[in-house]
Amino acid sequence: MQTTLRSMVSFSGCGLHSGKPAHLRIMPASAGYGIWFKRTDIQLGDTFVQAAWDLVELSPLCTRLVNSSGVSVSTVEHLMAALAGCGVHNALIELDGPEVPILDGSSAQFVSGILEAGLAEQNAPAHALQILRPVVFETAHGWAKLEPGRGLSMEFFIDFEDAAIGQQERAIDLANGAFVRELCDSRTFCRQADVDAMQSNGLALGGVPGENAVVFDGETVTAGANGLRHSDEPVRHKMLDALGDLYLAGMPILGHYTGYKAGHAITNQLLRTLFAQEDACRIVVVSKDMAGSMPGAGVVKEEVPQVA
Repeated sequence: MQTTLRSMVSFSGCGLHSGKPAHLRIMPASAGYGIWFKRTDIQLGDTFVQAAWDLVELSPLCTRLVNSSGVSVSTVEHLMAALAGCGVHNALIELDGPEVPILDGSSAQFVSGILEAGLAEQNAPAHALQILRPVVFETAHGWAKLEPGRGLSMEFFIDFEDAAIGQQERAIDLANGAFVRELCDSRTFCRQADVDAMQSNGLALGGVPGENAVVFDGETVTAGANGLRHSDEPVRHKMLDALGDLYLAGMPILGHYTGYKAGHAITNQLLRTLFAQEDACRIVVVSKDMAGSMPGAGVVKEEVPQVA
């Protein structure tokens, strides 16, 4: 069955890149509605932006959606991951600025708010995108692949010069609330050299090392008073990002995702490659057997990691 929120839930905070404060509300929506954003700070024109793969404006720093009127919503990936990981199919997200609040740099607060509001089953079958054959998108810097699989599983590999990050890899089956237990509290991260470059170009103005971003500089890490939340927090966050970006397919994916030094742009290009090939996937009704392997199945708020 499709699901939506039982009640509205709201969040406030600054955008990571703009540094501007914003207020966001996730509202229940009817069956078949999907996930939509509405810019409440814009009075004229089309203020609705669908959470859809083909509205992504390619960026290495975040996922930015832009509608045909030029109205945009940036840094949607952590919220989209929370919606995917909690099994929310339908929601209207009202936002009074151009960027989703970064909060603590992870999805944990979004997940906690969604589960506190509660989920309501709707009288409509859920659908999923079943991967039928392998699809790959590759660049000189990294690649991503989707292959057939029973539910949604994922593996990711990263390799950074900074010794505090280095090489990390992780695999996960996202069934039965694994996203909530293992990934949702992993924060965004970056290298100090990248922070300096971004801020000199007017970006990352809302980034606060240790509060909403983990910053690495060689062997040094700035991760707040309690340090890293996981020894492999960077690769876990990459997986969080990938789940959010994949949910822009418009429904859960039944397949196995592999990311090798991949980012937002590579994952989106993978979806574009997938949908350009008619025989690579198909939409299926989620059966009772399939439902148990969905990322949102069995999610409970008591399993959300407690973060400082």
